[in-house]
Amino acid sequence: MFKKLFGLKKEEQKKTEEMLFSPITGNIVDLEAVPDPTFSQKMMGDGLAIEPTEGVVVSPVNGEVIQFFHTKHAIGIRSESGAEILIHVGLETVSMNGEGFEGHVQEGDKVKVGQTLLTFNIELIKEKAASTVTPVVITNSDNMKEIEKKASGNVIKGESEFLYVKANN
Repeated sequence: MFKKLFGLKKEEQKKTEEMLFSPITGNIVDLEAVPDPTFSQKMMGDGLAIEPTEGVVVSPVNGEVIQFFHTKHAIGIRSESGAEILIHVGLETVSMNGEGFEGHVQEGDKVKVGQTLLTFNIELIKEKAASTVTPVVITNSDNMKEIEKKASGNVIKGESEFLYVKANN
């Protein structure tokens, strides 16, 4: 009570909602149209996918890298609102064993919107994997009160609004 009355020690408010920006430049693909049932049936969570036109992945939010697969094909980020975002570059790219991928961050790193997370060789993925389509999903969708798709058509990494999320309180 005294803290409220006299302004002693302001408690930090946790964000409950935020905008995610596109992590990749390319064309939006509805998740349901992704040619992989794990993503199209939303087994990993809700979101969108992108057909990339360049091989750079940037952070869609301010947050922390919570998982970076040793094969560099997928990365997980926890946003300030608690959304856990999986960016999975291409389909069946795990079998490439990291070939054509370069990481620019590590697990535990704090990241900002637009910061480069990883780069990849689109042509090599076309040659060696099932698809370049890149699902971006909220893996803890059950903890979200709202996930609203904001993007369609062409998107620009770090600039285009992508998804709006609102966490359960």
